[in-house]
Amino acid sequence: MGKLPDNNQRTFFLLSLITFLAIAAFSLPIQGHCGQHLNKKPLKTTSVQILAINDFHGQIVEGVKVSSRPVGSAPVLAAYLKEAEKGMEDHTIIVHAGDVVGASPPESALLQDEPTIMFLNMLANKHCKRAGSLNPKCSMVGTAGNHEFDEGQDELLRLIYGGNHENGPFLEDPWRGAKFPYVCANVIRESNGKPFLPPFVIKMIDSIPVAFIGAILQDTPSIVTASGIEGLEFIDEATAINKQVRFLKKHGVHTIIVLLHQGGSQTSYEGVTGTEDTTINGDVLEIVENLDSEVDVVVSGHSHGFSNALVTNNDGAEILVTQSWSKGSAYADIDLEINNKTLDVTSKTAQIVTTWADAGVGLKPDSKVQTLVDKAKAATEVYTAEVIGTAADDIKRASSTEESALGNLIADGQRAAMATDFAFMNPGGIRADIAAGEVTWGELYTVQPFNNYLVTMHLTGAQIYTLLNQQFSPNQSSTKLLQISGLTYTYDESRAEGDKIVQVLKDGSEIGQDTLYSLTVNSFLAGGGDNFSVLTEGTDQVVGPIDLDALVQYIKGLDQPFSAPPLGRITKITSE
Repeated sequence: MGKLPDNNQRTFFLLSLITFLAIAAFSLPIQGHCGQHLNKKPLKTTSVQILAINDFHGQIVEGVKVSSRPVGSAPVLAAYLKEAEKGMEDHTIIVHAGDVVGASPPESALLQDEPTIMFLNMLANKHCKRAGSLNPKCSMVGTAGNHEFDEGQDELLRLIYGGNHENGPFLEDPWRGAKFPYVCANVIRESNGKPFLPPFVIKMIDSIPVAFIGAILQDTPSIVTASGIEGLEFIDEATAINKQVRFLKKHGVHTIIVLLHQGGSQTSYEGVTGTEDTTINGDVLEIVENLDSEVDVVVSGHSHGFSNALVTNNDGAEILVTQSWSKGSAYADIDLEINNKTLDVTSKTAQIVTTWADAGVGLKPDSKVQTLVDKAKAATEVYTAEVIGTAADDIKRASSTEESALGNLIADGQRAAMATDFAFMNPGGIRADIAAGEVTWGELYTVQPFNNYLVTMHLTGAQIYTLLNQQFSPNQSSTKLLQISGLTYTYDESRAEGDKIVQVLKDGSEIGQDTLYSLTVNSFLAGGGDNFSVLTEGTDQVVGPIDLDALVQYIKGLDQPFSAPPLGRITKITSE
């Protein structure tokens, strides 16, 4: 692995200095300069376009559908973005709000997601260079999401700043990293209180400074492997953002965009902001309400949903909030008008645009990006093309609040691989459905892309009740029903916290409170991931194979064509 700039204090200082000089050079003198400029031109505002994606998850290949129609892929998304910026090339910034990598299809993931960063590098303009990615004229910026930490902070830094992976090189030798900056204000090194990544970057559109501040959900430690973020502190999002806003305002920057890897939900619509009167709900709302009024736009992510609304903060200011689904299936086209004298945003609207691959711009995918994707496919085909079995029918996931056919199949495979009494699988670790017909290794990798190890342990019956009750704990952002094997249970959400599990059965008999049972979970859960803390108390822990390998071997051993086991392991009841 190459030497990481983030671990080199001198390099990090120089990067910070570049950002500061960009502010200082264009802050207080800007107003006078713009005033002179306005004497020669009738325009009183400057137009700025922001093209935003979120939660791309390495989806460089085709395969995503909306309403049974194909959408996205890197070549199609590139075609849409390039078409959108025509005539506005010098006034357009392309941004992403985290999870651009991680939980990726094998064509990206098996190459350590380098092809995804290569794709984004191709979207950046000539001013985006690896050695000076904080260049104010560079047309791209991103932030980190929780999935950027899937393989730990060192791997994230390698991906950004360069250095060959131990299993590389892959398509680029040596790996040189991202041409564009990553910014994040609320991840701090515990050892010295310094930011893990630069907290913001300034882009210059003509003579107008536009600041981009990054932030990631504060709850990241509960949804990533603990060892991968050791030594890092994730602080309150609004507090961290507002600290940077105060600094920027002090130096004359008044157009401020936040790239926030946290989201909400909203009823979708096709028009520009305000076409329909809808309200955003979810975790993003409280953050936005507490933001400084100088923030103009929040590009959100994480919840894989739709947002396009003006949210009023606690001081009565309206902040535009967007989110454009996930996996490149759409992008947000955000239009700003900025007063050339005051440097404030005078209007802001957005539209969420679906990247249809079977119509319009999508019929002419970008040829250069397609060449990159073809190289990634060729490099991984030896793995992805192997046929593992034949599915008799579609085998689907469900929401995190439901039992699913695919969840049952995976849990059965894990229990069989480790020969334990029970198995528990987190629903967030199941990333795609299995389609009827031949099932390849590549398809199964897309289902389980995290390369978690299986771990066996022992818990008492009482601890298993605690585990199942933790599905409904207030520590969870929402209910997360574990997918299970080897047991059945009933629950009643109307019962008191910590006592929602009515009965747990093994082979038709209630489990004993003091009896020790063996169980299998993945390494993410074993470390207390998703706030299932009782699993850290498990005794006699033994590490087994990678979860994907267990699924592959289990499906190979089934009668073909294979089907998922029936539902009915989890029963919800309502007390009278």
